[in-house]
Amino acid sequence: MDAALALFGLAFLASLVRVALGPSLADRAVAADVAFLTAICAVAVFALKVEAFAFDDVVLIATLLGFVATASLAWLLGKET
Repeated sequence: MDAALALFGLAFLASLVRVALGPSLADRAVAADVAFLTAICAVAVFALKVEAFAFDDVVLIATLLGFVATASLAWLLGKET
């Protein structure tokens, strides 16, 4: 589980670099979504590691929030073209 958390950390940092350097707004939006997803996955793995199942609700709510944010951003980006 420690290796998974380390890999999630690397993926998070790589996606933050893409957010900063992305050539277009759509690239930055996808990278931000990936960063959010990796953070949520890291929270889920950490919850399993420490056996704190109270984090399950946090992961569920954050996932739903991420989905709504991604759908809204896709709608806004679609209106611009």
